[in-house]
Amino acid sequence: MTQPTATLEQDPARNAHGQDHAPLLERAFALDVVEAAYEIAGVRGEIPAYLNGSYYLNGPSAFGRGGLAYRHWLDGDGMVSALHFAGGKARFVNRFVRSAKFVAEQEAGRSLYRAFGTAFEGDRLKRGIGLESPVNVSVFTWRGTLLAFGEQGLPWELDPETLETRGEHTFGGRLNAVSPLSAHPCFDRERGEMFNFGISFAARQPCLHLYRFAADGELAWRRRLALPYPCSVHDFIVSPRYVAFYLSPYLLDVEAVMRGGKTIMEALSWEPERGSRLLVASRETGEEVASVPLGRRFCLHLVNAFEEDGRLVVDVVELDRPIYDQYQVIPDLFLDAPRGRPRRRVIDAERWEVVSEDEIDYSAAPDFPAIDPRRALKPYDDLWLLGISKTGTPGRKFFDQIAHVSWRRPSGPDVYQAAPRHYFGGEPVFLGDPGDAGAGVVICQDFDAEAVASSFLVFDAYDVAAGPVATLPLVHPLPLCFHASWEPRG
Repeated sequence: MTQPTATLEQDPARNAHGQDHAPLLERAFALDVVEAAYEIAGVRGEIPAYLNGSYYLNGPSAFGRGGLAYRHWLDGDGMVSALHFAGGKARFVNRFVRSAKFVAEQEAGRSLYRAFGTAFEGDRLKRGIGLESPVNVSVFTWRGTLLAFGEQGLPWELDPETLETRGEHTFGGRLNAVSPLSAHPCFDRERGEMFNFGISFAARQPCLHLYRFAADGELAWRRRLALPYPCSVHDFIVSPRYVAFYLSPYLLDVEAVMRGGKTIMEALSWEPERGSRLLVASRETGEEVASVPLGRRFCLHLVNAFEEDGRLVVDVVELDRPIYDQYQVIPDLFLDAPRGRPRRRVIDAERWEVVSEDEIDYSAAPDFPAIDPRRALKPYDDLWLLGISKTGTPGRKFFDQIAHVSWRRPSGPDVYQAAPRHYFGGEPVFLGDPGDAGAGVVICQDFDAEAVASSFLVFDAYDVAAGPVATLPLVHPLPLCFHASWEPRG
């Protein structure tokens, strides 16, 4: 897809205090993205023989159309990539999601719909009340179906091999075009269940819609939970008996979007004096069981939850403040990235009080946490994140670290530092060795801004500092993406 003709090459002096810690980052947002399918050649190192399955990655691409340049990282059209592993080899495929927004704008040859951080004269809203999703956040398989997700809208079904778009997925007609749905479903793979949620941002009666889908695909129930304020919620977590939401006071004025012509980014306000809370619901019934005060910080992504001895353990990545403002203006991102750390809270599930807290000493604006999916909803120790090495220093920055941290070792993270002018995208998803519960690799997307080239890096999950065990070079460069998943075969 052709990008706007205006160049995105920037003068580093534009950045705060004239510093540029991410030189040539603009090249990642000015790519003429090519859809392709091919077996990866020239692999450096060795792909582990036990990798048999598909790695999927979704993220924003094509940051403008018809001469309009998007302002925000979340604005780009969704593109899904896949690495199909078998026999020590990998086949790569990437395709844009042919969403309603993508198809309509392609046909018009210009942008039609307001984006998360970009408004323009004559822009449209979906049904006059919300954004038409670019379907650019995540991608998961469920019951043999590959689903690409955006925010506050239905997912789109893709062919799991070719990534061809099959159409909007309504869960057998149980949801419709106005059903609010997040980009972060939660899965219990052992029970075959999926949970999801969406937010209604009405100022007087904001609420959270919670969905539970059974193993047979049926919608087991849908519940509405009252919210203390119309807050932005991106992620949530499930344990064996509970569903938990970290509610940060990052409020959306939906009237400003619907009638004031503002973008979502412009209509969000951070009000920490209201305090953050953990909303806990029963997994069995969906009814609220507790609301636990958590202080005044912000959470975009949760990590895992499990239960021990009558206590609920909830692990999150907690930031000093919201991060969305750091995603603009493209390409000058993360000028003032907030610090944050993985934080654990142990909650008494009778009194619903926090009885202990812990954190891991890794504060480089960590994000995109991943664990061994075999440990989901269970006690675990290890997690993997992306980080920004220059956090705390003014100027443009981007993710340039992969960190392996452990609750058994709360200090001294295992970190791989990218080479100069290399940047990481996509959460470092864990791909386990089916023959060894304590072994596996993580995969991360690498963009070489100097060469304008992309590859996927494969690391020993428990020794990322040693560098990649395999590098999978791509024929065409890819934009820096968001969330990924792994679907093993056999």
